Amino acid sequence: MNVPFKPHAAHWGTFSARWQDGKLEVRNFAGDPDPNGIVENFPAALRHRARIAQPMVRRGWLEGGAGPDARRGRDGFVAVGWDEVLDRLGDELRRLRPEQVFGGSYGWASAGRFHHAQSQLHRFLNTAIGGYVRSINSYSAGASAVIVPHVLGDYSDLTMHNVTWEQIAEHSDIVLAFGGMALKNSMIAGGGVSAHVERGAMDRAVARGCQFVLVGPQRSDLQDSVHADWVSNIPGTDTALMMALVHTLVAENLHDRDFLARYTEGWPIFEDYLRGVTDGQPKDAAWAAKITDIPADDIIALAQRLHGKRCVVVVAHALQRAEHGEQPVWMGAVLAAALGQIGLPGGGYAYGLGAIAYYGRRQNAVPMPTLGQGRNGVGDYIPVARIADMLLNPGTPYRYNGETRSYPEIKLIYWAGGNPFHHHQDLNRLRRAVAQVDTFVVHELAWTATARHADIVLPCTMTFEREDIGGNPQDPLLVAMHQIAEPYGEARDDYAIFCDLAERLGKRDAFSEGRTPREWLEHLYERTRDGLIKQDLTAPTFSEFWEAESLVLPQKPDDGGKLRRFREDPAGYPLTTPSGRLEIYSATVASFNEADCPGHPAWLPPADVPSAEAPLFLVANQPATRLHSQLDFGGHSDGAKRRGREVASMHPDDAAARGLADGDIIRLFNARGACLASLRITDGIRAGVMQIPTGAWYDPQDPEEDMPLCVHGNPNVLTRDVGSSSLAQGCTGQLTTVQVEKFTGNLPPIRAFDPPS
Repeated sequence: MNVPFKPHAAHWGTFSARWQDGKLEVRNFAGDPDPNGIVENFPAALRHRARIAQPMVRRGWLEGGAGPDARRGRDGFVAVGWDEVLDRLGDELRRLRPEQVFGGSYGWASAGRFHHAQSQLHRFLNTAIGGYVRSINSYSAGASAVIVPHVLGDYSDLTMHNVTWEQIAEHSDIVLAFGGMALKNSMIAGGGVSAHVERGAMDRAVARGCQFVLVGPQRSDLQDSVHADWVSNIPGTDTALMMALVHTLVAENLHDRDFLARYTEGWPIFEDYLRGVTDGQPKDAAWAAKITDIPADDIIALAQRLHGKRCVVVVAHALQRAEHGEQPVWMGAVLAAALGQIGLPGGGYAYGLGAIAYYGRRQNAVPMPTLGQGRNGVGDYIPVARIADMLLNPGTPYRYNGETRSYPEIKLIYWAGGNPFHHHQDLNRLRRAVAQVDTFVVHELAWTATARHADIVLPCTMTFEREDIGGNPQDPLLVAMHQIAEPYGEARDDYAIFCDLAERLGKRDAFSEGRTPREWLEHLYERTRDGLIKQDLTAPTFSEFWEAESLVLPQKPDDGGKLRRFREDPAGYPLTTPSGRLEIYSATVASFNEADCPGHPAWLPPADVPSAEAPLFLVANQPATRLHSQLDFGGHSDGAKRRGREVASMHPDDAAARGLADGDIIRLFNARGACLASLRITDGIRAGVMQIPTGAWYDPQDPEEDMPLCVHGNPNVLTRDVGSSSLAQGCTGQLTTVQVEKFTGNLPPIRAFDPPS
């Protein structure tokens, strides 16, 4: 029988799939002008040996009970029936208070609106045990999410409802991209997108005469077709370059003084710093040249080139995933203000544009199906990237956003829909941290490093093994995600697991509200349908939507959002900052008295710089062949590796100095750890800089060692686990320093995708 293809959605796009003759087949969505290859990870992944077939309990926890245990990640596992494992887990949850439980989901598991692991987990913890200690912000934007509200107001206004790709294509004269706008990043969006528009918009802009300038150590961070001028600076020096650009504008009277006077707060204070009145050091081109390794004449010429043009300043997420990551975000806004472009179509400041696929798009005009998470009875939280600090230092005070807080004492971690052994830094430190808790619970579809370090591993279904609704609030296509295949082994939906676990705690009805998964889909869909009805638009019933398999939703006009209205009427539409204006100087931030984040943008030299022991910068950025670490065992991801290892890029001069050849297996190392990778030599990276993407599953050669060699190429054995500053405590995993040498020993096998003993 010829099985028809059915629509589905993933975070990297809409597609269709079918299960026929024991194989999964996938097809890109016909309406997507620029589909990506990540969907090709699915066929090999659905029935891969890395899938978890039944509930597993770590031997030491099963035999010795709950408690701290350094054997996590080194121990074997025992298969346990569903009834027994849920009974044991229910007993453990009853033993603990809600404020001793950390709900660690990070939200990137499924594109579905109902089977969204983060929402399922948090709803369960809220309804069944009364709450949990949560995390706030994200690894991607930990620093920017804190500084932007102080400077510009609502974060989403700047990132999602500001400069769009339509405006870039139609209005921009110059796109100045600090850190680039790599297409590999804009392939991804929570809930997926039906049309990847970024490549086409940039190409149309170039055809109209728009110019692109890329500032960063990698040429590939803008697509070749835009013919960008590449300004190759030393990593982490973007703030100094921005200051020198503004200094040149001021020195040559090219800055927009009227805009600064009408729309900004604190310019005179910052100008004194810029000119060197406050510290004796003008932040001019000659000063920045020594920091950035960009000739002073080139800096001056770039500033002159920006003047009088419809210029949009873009700052990538990557820049703020580093020491003092707040500074380039803040300074980028100051540069855009000095040019007077903020609020104009295709001009101003577009933080994060290109970092993710739902930035730079129109909003849907009706609400999306959304699962309520209930009320959290625990008020405590941590910045998301401080999990190891919390586990290693309970009760210790720390600073965050002007407050002195204390880390809670966590006894149980419950994780569903994420892999901290991908996105966290200094994995050897994280191993020590997770050894401190009494119990570590994971819902997982495959044997990730997180699952290997857990005590209780509950196998969950993959997206094809259940029904759902796919979509995101910046994409017009709502997708009926049909079930394609039967669950693997004894895997269950997260919802089914939580229903049975809630029953053991006497809270099944509170969690489930008596609904089946299909009834939940019908219930959640009504929110969107009601929005259509209120606008007198065609509003199919759920049955009609499900049979049609998709629904095109109306979208709001591309009106430039609050920044456009603010420019037109700053008194009538003030920003949500204390002054109602763009805060170049923030009295609020200044009042926090943080030495590593003063009251205006500042050049703060980083501590992690090249040395004799670690002479090369390492850029650990997002991968092109997978979403974070998802489905690393899939065909598209695995096929891009060499000899099974992740590929690291190096400049020819650095390779020649070490006697390395393209394709060599190399060892990258520093004081925190070491990993193997396959070497790619390219002149598309700055000399003195290496690059390796994140997401290769952590694969320690000898887990018994305290600092084992990762043989697969996970750069987070090398990155530093420190906060961006005392203000935001954001992740700093984008940039570190390493030494590199050729690996000459017997090449260890890759075991990351083999089930543990």
